[in-house]
Amino acid sequence: MDVTRKTVLRFTLVCGPVVLLSYIYGVSHSENPSELWGGIPESWWTFIVPFMFIAAAGFMIYWWVVFFKLDESTLRGLRWPWGESDDFGSSRLLASFALVMIPSALWLESTLFHINSDYAWTPILVIGILTLVSIGNIMMGLLAYAAYEDGVENARMMIAGSVMLGIQCILNDWILWTYKFPW
Repeated sequence: MDVTRKTVLRFTLVCGPVVLLSYIYGVSHSENPSELWGGIPESWWTFIVPFMFIAAAGFMIYWWVVFFKLDESTLRGLRWPWGESDDFGSSRLLASFALVMIPSALWLESTLFHINSDYAWTPILVIGILTLVSIGNIMMGLLAYAAYEDGVENARMMIAGSVMLGIQCILNDWILWTYKFPW
């Protein structure tokens, strides 16, 4: 399958709202939404919540650059820092976005499932989902860094966007939240 800019754009335009709706739905039917914070002390919430918005802004910055600042050939030329350009940049970008967006849409429901059940395997599900999001975020950063190495205009904005997203996804969710959650 030939992955084009339009394919990746359509994917994000469908999955982006799905992620947001999954959070709205999950919080709305949670018996106690504060349980979703796990072991994060309430006094930390005011410091973490702004990073949720920073992460969303970072994703949007990255997304804007990719779809509205890069031409088709530059997008197709996105590569990993250790590799060479081979016209599969759109596929790499789709894989990166998919690893961020699809698990993000499943995280809240998997957390609620864990809270409401007594299965021993549910922590693996939740941590696995957060791990996939973090891997996708790292992949986005690697593509941005390689674009910077190649002298792509606005690559620094892509790097900034992936770092902004990573503060929430990797540091706050995957590391801090996972560590503090009362498994």
